[in-house]
Amino acid sequence: MITKIPFKLIKIEDSGYHLLIEAKINNKTTYLLIDTGASKTVFDASRIINYTDSEDLTDNEILSAGLGTNTMQSKSIFIKTLKIGEFEINNYNAIAIDMQHVNESYEKLGLAAFDGVLGCDILYKYKASIDFKTKYLKLRKRK
Repeated sequence: MITKIPFKLIKIEDSGYHLLIEAKINNKTTYLLIDTGASKTVFDASRIINYTDSEDLTDNEILSAGLGTNTMQSKSIFIKTLKIGEFEINNYNAIAIDMQHVNESYEKLGLAAFDGVLGCDILYKYKASIDFKTKYLKLRKRK
């Protein structure tokens, strides 16, 4: 079964583009960047608590790398339902990190803040393809 989800192509100054997709965390609308270079899907620690039933962020012992830093503290949080378009992922154990510096950069460019990054853990697992011509992300689930 293939699900097609529209994304927006956001111009970042003159240097390139980012892909922004609308999703729902526990039935609340959120916005995620699609990032094929991100090994995992991550959420902004200060924003994810607005979407979850629980405000319990659990410290991870392992430091995460990426998003312009060498290492950063990460936290875990349980997401009951992550819905990307009509594509639904249930009982997702999410990673949350401090993404304030990235959202501040977006703000300086006059762009809206986002709540997380859709990374390769989900993109690979669900055999994603990105069609720039039609501006659709396609995700596949086995029957």
